[in-house]
Amino acid sequence: MTEIRNIVILTGAGISAESGIDTFRSAGGLWEQHRVEDVATPEAFARDPDLVHRFYDMRRASIREKLPNPAHFALAELDAAWRGNLLIVTQNVDDLHTRAGARRVLHMHGEHLKAWCTSCDVRSHWRGPLIDRPPCPICQSRSLRPDVVWFGEMPYRMGEIYGALREADLFVSIGTSGAVYPAAGFVQNARELGIRTLELNLEESQGSRWFHESRLGPASEVVPAWVAEVLRGG
Repeated sequence: MTEIRNIVILTGAGISAESGIDTFRSAGGLWEQHRVEDVATPEAFARDPDLVHRFYDMRRASIREKLPNPAHFALAELDAAWRGNLLIVTQNVDDLHTRAGARRVLHMHGEHLKAWCTSCDVRSHWRGPLIDRPPCPICQSRSLRPDVVWFGEMPYRMGEIYGALREADLFVSIGTSGAVYPAAGFVQNARELGIRTLELNLEESQGSRWFHESRLGPASEVVPAWVAEVLRGG
């Protein structure tokens, strides 16, 4: 791949599923036995903040027990070795990319291990529960919520993502359903820009037809194989 210099990689739930982090789309709309509408929308938080806090407190604790898998480590290896521009845009709110060693990571849907103060608009690293309404470490207001982009909210740093896409030579989608926008539209944006596109997924996604190539299989197998191919220049 000597003609490839700048790479944008989109990762979704499929890359973390093999680390034991489940997804609501794999269980008929249920996410750890909760409807998404009850725990992952601004309306749900306004209606029953205790339920939402309990849910995210549980996931925050659970994620800390999970470990990166070979797909995360392979992307971290690519990040460390790649001399061109590289951006790993993840829809996942876990920290497994970072724990594997990747540095060029953008969390477009926020992070479980951060809390957002809706009073002073500061985001702080957070490991403990939020249900007891602890004070913001900056302004002391008891207005913290999970720093997670819920359905109906705008993902983070979209301008930066589109800017990276405009400069990319290759767009790679890993472990995504192709159903959640705006991320599901990135492949179409890439094709319109004349960028080479590759899908690495367990099975065909809703957007598979947009990719120049799809390689199917578990992320822990297909991602390391692709990274090895890239790094040896083949």
